[in-house]
Amino acid sequence: MMMSTVALWSLLAVGFLVLEACTVAMVSLWFAIGAAAALVLSLLGAAFWIQTAAFLVVSGVLLALLRPMMRKYVKITKTNVDSVLGMEGLVTESIDNVSYQGQVKLGGMTWSARSTSGAPISAGTRVTVDRVEGVKVFVSPAKVPSETNAN
Repeated sequence: MMMSTVALWSLLAVGFLVLEACTVAMVSLWFAIGAAAALVLSLLGAAFWIQTAAFLVVSGVLLALLRPMMRKYVKITKTNVDSVLGMEGLVTESIDNVSYQGQVKLGGMTWSARSTSGAPISAGTRVTVDRVEGVKVFVSPAKVPSETNAN
């Protein structure tokens, strides 16, 4: 049994909207609008090739013209992971990569931690986050500013 064009364009429009809701990349939205245009043409009885051409043209034009404009107004929210890169924290449980243990307190949150160099880091040491892998931060001892005497 062949699917009607009305059902096809309806499913595509909804599918693209769901995809956009999941990604918020401002790409699928334009294809959903293109599918809606093709749906209208399908309801008006246009040939399938005209519907397909309208879908491609509307989607392409909107993607090319409006996406760059919209990206200026849509703020990309940093994730928690992005915010900890370069952050300084305090080792609350000694870090030992061999025994897979260690914790660091960063901005009020405790993270599992590993040493970037592989060398153990003792509790109480100030560290800097170098990278994040999964739920673990990889840290190295923070650079301590040298003290100067004002004599």
